Amino acid sequence: MSGPETTTFEGLEEEFKKRSDKALAMGGPAKLAARHAAGLLNARERIDHLADPDSFTEFGLFAQSAREADRDRTPGDGKISGLIRIGGRSAAVVSNDFTVMGASSATTNGRKVGHVKDMATRRGLPIVFLGESTGARMPDVMGARGIGAGDRPTQYRRMRETPWASAVLGHCYGSSSWYAALSDFVVMRKGAVMAVSSVKLTSMAISERMEPEDLGGWRMHTDVTGMVDAAVDTDEEALDLVRKFLSYLPSHHQEAPPREAPNPDLVPDASRLQALLPLERTRVYDMRKILDCIVDRDSRLELKSRYAKNIVTCLARIGGRVVGIIANNPLHKGGAIDVDACEKATSFIVLCDSFNIPLLFFVDQPGFLIGIEGERRGAVGRVMNWMNALSLVTVPKFSVIVRKTYGQAVLNMGGGGNSDVVLMWPSAEVNFMDPRHAVTIVHGVRREEDPERYDALLADMAKETSAYEMASPYNGHIVVLPEKTRDTLGELLDSAGLGLTAGVGEHLMRTWPTSY
Repeated sequence: MSGPETTTFEGLEEEFKKRSDKALAMGGPAKLAARHAAGLLNARERIDHLADPDSFTEFGLFAQSAREADRDRTPGDGKISGLIRIGGRSAAVVSNDFTVMGASSATTNGRKVGHVKDMATRRGLPIVFLGESTGARMPDVMGARGIGAGDRPTQYRRMRETPWASAVLGHCYGSSSWYAALSDFVVMRKGAVMAVSSVKLTSMAISERMEPEDLGGWRMHTDVTGMVDAAVDTDEEALDLVRKFLSYLPSHHQEAPPREAPNPDLVPDASRLQALLPLERTRVYDMRKILDCIVDRDSRLELKSRYAKNIVTCLARIGGRVVGIIANNPLHKGGAIDVDACEKATSFIVLCDSFNIPLLFFVDQPGFLIGIEGERRGAVGRVMNWMNALSLVTVPKFSVIVRKTYGQAVLNMGGGGNSDVVLMWPSAEVNFMDPRHAVTIVHGVRREEDPERYDALLADMAKETSAYEMASPYNGHIVVLPEKTRDTLGELLDSAGLGLTAGVGEHLMRTWPTSY
């Protein structure tokens, strides 16, 4: 006979240990061994790698399926959640346990995810989603009662109160793909898949066989959709990259980004800039090499490096201060701005403004890439999305005109009053369009037809386009030598920052879509 009068502390501890061991065993030794054989971490090992040692406080260890028949085989109900520390700072985490019913979404684990999200939002903590799931759990969601069983009506609302980061570490369908799409940063392990529904269901729906990689593999999402910021080879690399990304971000939108102490060993060699920059505007070069001569050594974290390569978006530091950089890259498409580049730049502007990160523009562009394909994809709207976002920015904006800048894109890249301070290298050239094209459009003259007249008209079209001509009417504020750019930006970041609000902006774009 048992009851309160016969219960002992030893008995309670024994029961606690038994239940704990069962929950911590996850989907059982066979499934865990299979993952290890495949070189994959399990859900708990992923948390251990991501978090500072011994910092995980788990919520819902003893949670189980709401369905009586499934309780014994759903430890944790397939999603492991709680609070951790990353680099000494608190964060929330949700790790999908694929060994338990494919980490499928159901009523109990929906409550777990909702609880940790709500706590993180109210308490100002970043959230990390470690994705790998089969989608919704059937039969839990079948029928009118089950279809709306999410954590709450606002479960997919983003107000950007805190940073969200996602790692796509296996097959991600349903909620794990939704949260990746909503996140500020997404890293994907090669071999993982992210899609609306599984290959099996999609193949049935369209009566066509397909490979998982074709449906939603890393090449698709890094090169084509731009929804993934980086692809890596292992779980460990993905988790390390999440840690690195969060090191640039504040814990929440009401504080400034973390600042590191200036380190003389991290000062780059600016003397290389003149050798790296060809003065001939038609010659290409890699803008990333220019940036590496200005920001702290090894501090540049590029986002979406495989998507819209004609523009670079990256987080970096200058003298320990976090900055966000948007830079044209003439190495790809001559630096011309297309639809994908517009979307990439706009989403990065929203990220930086939402989390109080000053924006730097490094400019060398021949204008927008025009053509039928761009117009079909809504180029006009994408250009204006960028301009609308730029008009709503409240963090400091500084623009550096490295070489040429033409047309409407002058404004998109921070010119025409769209930056707090415009800096110009002596190599800068500002014009409505490339003078070579203007001669033909305005005068109908081609070099091959009348080279002498063409050259005379070209010289006239190219007049009054230098950095000094821009400085003369005060359309630009500082003409600076390349090797002095880092020091000048450092002074501006100190003196022209958000001093009145302790480094915190107004966040006018906090509801801007993360994907559109």
